[in-house]
Amino acid sequence: MHHLIKEKLPPHLAIIMDGNGRWAEKRSLDRVEGHRQGAESVRRIVRASREIGISHLTLFAFSSENWSRPRLEVDALMLLLRNYLETELQEMLENHIRLMAIGDLARLPQEVQTALQESVKKTAQGRGMTLTLALSYGGRDDILQAVRRIMSHGRDGNLKPEEIQEELFSKYLWSRDLPDPDLLIRTSGEMRISNFFLWQLAYTEIYFTPTLWPDFTREEFIQALLSYQNRERRFGLTSEQVRVGDG
Repeated sequence: MHHLIKEKLPPHLAIIMDGNGRWAEKRSLDRVEGHRQGAESVRRIVRASREIGISHLTLFAFSSENWSRPRLEVDALMLLLRNYLETELQEMLENHIRLMAIGDLARLPQEVQTALQESVKKTAQGRGMTLTLALSYGGRDDILQAVRRIMSHGRDGNLKPEEIQEELFSKYLWSRDLPDPDLLIRTSGEMRISNFFLWQLAYTEIYFTPTLWPDFTREEFIQALLSYQNRERRFGLTSEQVRVGDG
């Protein structure tokens, strides 16, 4: 396994899968073909994550900003998503993968919502790995909906301002059932987080690669994990403090 240390794997890995459109344009293909190839990469990396022993994998599959893309592209993405959910269900069940989805899911087409609910329900007992799809997700939207819900609870007389600590706030986010990510991988050479997990990424290690998502191989995935294992995570402490804590 290329000397990956099982104990040092990121418990929660998040991926911004970027570059499908550029992959297609470079080959003079339709952008939708890029997304189709991107779906193959999803299959490959989900499988690899499960085999390597990642316990939480979150994929930024469709952002709240993506709704403003051309209608044809959005429709094609929704069809691909539905197709992915239907074709992968059996493999998720066999590999004990639990599926979850976070985001403004009510905006998804009804047939996608139905396929999603079905897969989430059927895989609920999966204990091997949790695969979370961030769909119609935006980090600012996430924080705003949390604030709105906290305010309405406050109005109901259940919450006082001083009770709103980090831990409580996290419970109002769409990602409330997930630990914060330990490693974020972003493909395609862009060096930004594009409104993804703005609260949750506070101490996440970030790995950028110029590789376009459809070209992201299992080998490079392992390289990203090795890079993570060689880093010292300090959470605002000094190296010395971290070493003393480890000792």
